[in-house]
Amino acid sequence: MEMNPTTLLLDLVAQAHRVSDPDTLHDLLSSGHRAWCEGVADVQAGVERETASLSDVQVAEWCTAADVPWEEGMTRKEAVSALAFVTWDATPSAMAYTELEEHAARFGVCLLGEDLL
Repeated sequence: MEMNPTTLLLDLVAQAHRVSDPDTLHDLLSSGHRAWCEGVADVQAGVERETASLSDVQVAEWCTAADVPWEEGMTRKEAVSALAFVTWDATPSAMAYTELEEHAARFGVCLLGEDLL
């Protein structure tokens, strides 16, 4: 049975808190990263659908309400992407992934190789 990103991320966090093995944590973090990417893509698509019929003024108002400035020189697409990211960042899924990253980091685990840090 395939889980949605939120359910999967919450499950991964629960699993991560029961282990300290770096290889296991790396596997959990890798799975979490894939779920994070899926979730952010879902939110991006939803925000794009919701803003498609709105005027630039309406999108700017939504951005302002979400504390996402539509700065001078930004395209509409960039503003919508910023809005989507802020929307995603406030979800339980994104918060769970942050918790997963932080837990893994306590054991020296991250997805970037040391040569990239």
